[in-house]
Amino acid sequence: MLIVLPPSETKADGGDGAPLDLGALSFPELNEVRRTVAASLLALDDDTMRDALKISPKLDAEIAANRELWTSPTMPAIRRYTGVLYDALDAGTLDGTSLSRIAVGSALFGLVRADDPIPRYRLSGGSRIPERGAAKPPTMKARWGTSVTGALRTVAPTEGPVVDLRSGAYLTLGPLPGAITVRVESVQEDGSRKVVSHFNKHYKGVLARVLATADHVPGPGDGVGEIAAVARAADLTVEITGPDSLTLVV
Repeated sequence: MLIVLPPSETKADGGDGAPLDLGALSFPELNEVRRTVAASLLALDDDTMRDALKISPKLDAEIAANRELWTSPTMPAIRRYTGVLYDALDAGTLDGTSLSRIAVGSALFGLVRADDPIPRYRLSGGSRIPERGAAKPPTMKARWGTSVTGALRTVAPTEGPVVDLRSGAYLTLGPLPGAITVRVESVQEDGSRKVVSHFNKHYKGVLARVLATADHVPGPGDGVGEIAAVARAADLTVEITGPDSLTLVV
């Protein structure tokens, strides 16, 4: 089983690892696009980068982080990303086996394993990096094409089902047909259901932790039923809503 998480806009500072080395990252088949995206980003002047990242001058530290992409220290991806989902995951308490079941989608790196060393950076799934001579900046989806999907396709035969917790722009960067997706709904006072928006990331972090720390995880050939069983064993309420979809009821 591989759990694919979305990244976060907020990232931890610093690190004690060597500077970025694409050769040290998982899914080496993504390195050509990684290198191209990084080069396009760093070719921008500050004003253009600010516009592309949709940030104000108050966040110019994010531009500085991008400028130091190849020289700043790294840390494992699972520690670099912060925020509501990662707080619920509490990655600092996970052992190596649990971490091996986790990957993170990324606009800059496409897909990385939890322990892949990455620097602080700023680039979103919805960003458009202008290209000299191009009439319109390409989307990140166009830049990644089928590369991320191809990388994910290599996982299922050896690691089992992919549980894809990405959403929005990050899901479009590399959707995997057959991956198990999760919808989070809350029960209202009148018994009706409502899609959870504000705390969606929190509950996905809770689910990711349950799956990552399970004693017996689904393997090759398993699917949505086995994933649901793991969640239910941890007292989560999940419904199988399709051949490759679950609803987490909170």
